[in-house]
Amino acid sequence: MEKALNFLRHMDSVILSLLKAISIVCFILLTILVTANVVVRFVPVVSLHWFDEIVEMIYAYLVFYGAAALWINKEHFSVGDWMSGRIIKSAGGCRVYRLALELLKLAFAGIFLYYSFRLAMMAIDVTNVFAIPKRVLYSCMPISALIMVVYSLCSIVMQVFELVRSGDHHLTSAT
Repeated sequence: MEKALNFLRHMDSVILSLLKAISIVCFILLTILVTANVVVRFVPVVSLHWFDEIVEMIYAYLVFYGAAALWINKEHFSVGDWMSGRIIKSAGGCRVYRLALELLKLAFAGIFLYYSFRLAMMAIDVTNVFAIPKRVLYSCMPISALIMVVYSLCSIVMQVFELVRSGDHHLTSAT
C-alpha cells in the first residue's frame, strides 16, 4: 500500500511540474513573440503573418494548463472559506460544507470536460497558415479539465475520509 501511495505522490509531483513547466515556457514564448511583433511593426524587416495563429495556441495552453496547475494546488481564485466558524459553528457542519464545495467544483470541472471535449472533437478544420488541426489548439481544454476532474475526485475522497474519520456520520446543519 505504501508503495502505491509513493507512486501516486511521485505522479502528482510529475504532473504538477509538467503543468508548471508548460505554463512557464508558454509565458516566455508569448513574451518573446509579442515583443518581436512590436519591434517588427516599427522596423518591418520580416513579416509575422503567422503571429496570431501561434499566439492564440500558446495563450490557450498557458491559460488552461496554468489553471489546472492552480487547481491541483488549490490556488485558484476563490472567495475563501468565510462560512466555517462564522456561520457554520460545528466541526461536522464545516466538513459537510467543504464536501459540498468539492462536489460543486467537481460539477464545474465535469461540465467543462464534457463541453471542451465536444468542442475538440467537432473541430475538423485546420488553421490557415500552418494547417495545424484545430483539435491540437483545443486539446488543452479537455486535458486540463480531465486533470481538474481527477483532482476534484481525490479531494472529495479525502473530504469523505475526513468526515468518516471524525465520527460525524450524520449530516447536520449548524444554525
